[in-house]
Amino acid sequence: MATLTVLYGPPADADAFRSHYEEKHLPLAQALPGARDLTYAIGVTTLAGEPVHASFRATFDSVADLEAALGSPEGQAAQADVPAFADGGVTILVEP
Repeated sequence: MATLTVLYGPPADADAFRSHYEEKHLPLAQALPGARDLTYAIGVTTLAGEPVHASFRATFDSVADLEAALGSPEGQAAQADVPAFADGGVTILVEP
């Protein structure tokens, strides 16, 4: 199993972030081929105080499946949408 985790830094406009994320970006992420157990949270805090505003997590059967999903048309569309709402920066983690 492989896990994709995306951490979003604090945006300039939290309400605009939430609106775009839930209405436009999340449906793109939910269309990733092979993705399951998708979860997200907005208003995230960390124990060490790092600036994180939101998170997304999805699991895949393997790293190869995760990479194929990101390279798919659905994955490309999701990645292309990120600059439209994530002005606080993005960290993408892949856990094998």
